Amino acid sequence: MAEEQTSIMVEVAYATPTEQQIFTVTLGSAATVQEAIELSGVLQAFPEIDLEKSDVGIFSKVAKLSATLRERDRIEIYRPLIADPKAVRKQRASEGKKMNKGGGEE
Repeated sequence: MAEEQTSIMVEVAYATPTEQQIFTVTLGSAATVQEAIELSGVLQAFPEIDLEKSDVGIFSKVAKLSATLRERDRIEIYRPLIADPKAVRKQRASEGKKMNKGGGEE
């Protein structure tokens, strides 16, 4: 008797600064992150996504495109950072000192 391949349902999420979309996909149980992304339609909806350069993750944990999926996994495609978070914090702290945000007089 041949073994039946079970299917799994996963989500593929992508967000821009102005919108977020989640695509639901049903795949074979041995499906990979890359297969889910390609079948979801996210690459057609957001042609700016470059899987060669973008990091991906499953529930906020970085994953490889070859990672095998489990039922109800959420795949996230991350956009590149536009600014270094440490540099931004340092700049804000510097501006705060100049503006005297502490409430006291100079």
